[in-house]
Amino acid sequence: MNKTWRYIKSGALEGDRNMAIDAALFESVASGKSPPVLRLYNWHPPTVTLGYGQREVESVDLDFCRQAGLAVVRRPTGGRAVLHDREVTYAIIASEGTGDFPGGILDNYRVVSEILRDTIRSFDLPAELVPGRSSGGRPSGGDRSVCFTAPSSYELVVDGCKIAGSAQKRGQGAFLQHGSIPLEMDLEKLFRALTPGRTPTAQGVERLRRSVGWLNRYASSALSVRQVEERLVQCFVGRLGCRLVEDQPTATEQARVRELIGGTYRRLV
Repeated sequence: MNKTWRYIKSGALEGDRNMAIDAALFESVASGKSPPVLRLYNWHPPTVTLGYGQREVESVDLDFCRQAGLAVVRRPTGGRAVLHDREVTYAIIASEGTGDFPGGILDNYRVVSEILRDTIRSFDLPAELVPGRSSGGRPSGGDRSVCFTAPSSYELVVDGCKIAGSAQKRGQGAFLQHGSIPLEMDLEKLFRALTPGRTPTAQGVERLRRSVGWLNRYASSALSVRQVEERLVQCFVGRLGCRLVEDQPTATEQARVRELIGGTYRRLV
């Protein structure tokens, strides 16, 4: 099947705009007004995203985020808090029950995770899929709010450390899955941002180090955002056998983005 996908490369945007764009594109695909979409983007400034149902006062140290220049916004997807900084972020938005994504939520995760696994392996890194199970593992103690400490079904690990995190939204016969592939990670900043009320300790940071990974921790030479994005596109096309057409959000989608920035996805910090 040589299906045509929109390919939107957004570059570095503010967090509220990134989340509003993903939500607007999901609405377009779900309503039949858009073909499926692959979107790649980055973050400026670095941003904490909260799962749709998370309470920010329980999940994020808002005072630290203000002091550190971190934005805080909400995602359209569920899950726990994520700190987005030096990473490649992807969004895949498509109809369910098609040749590309014939199954349900776990099948969607599996297909996307295989693409991410192939991308990471192409840099000679030994990425593996976590065996599928009905519910994701939960981290222990005060790290429970940190999404990247808990590999769940069909997520990726290198040397036992989670190296990519994803979240999904489904509805109206379509799904949005977006996620992060970090190139670098500041563990102390991650700890302070996502464990409110706790002082970072060497032991706490070391626990994170044993749980989470990033590409340039393992790569033989430093990888760039551009390198990873280009390889991800190659693996995406190779896996799905599709054709990508470069595009940007339509005028209607941009108008919807502006509405969402002023409402659901407004900055919390």
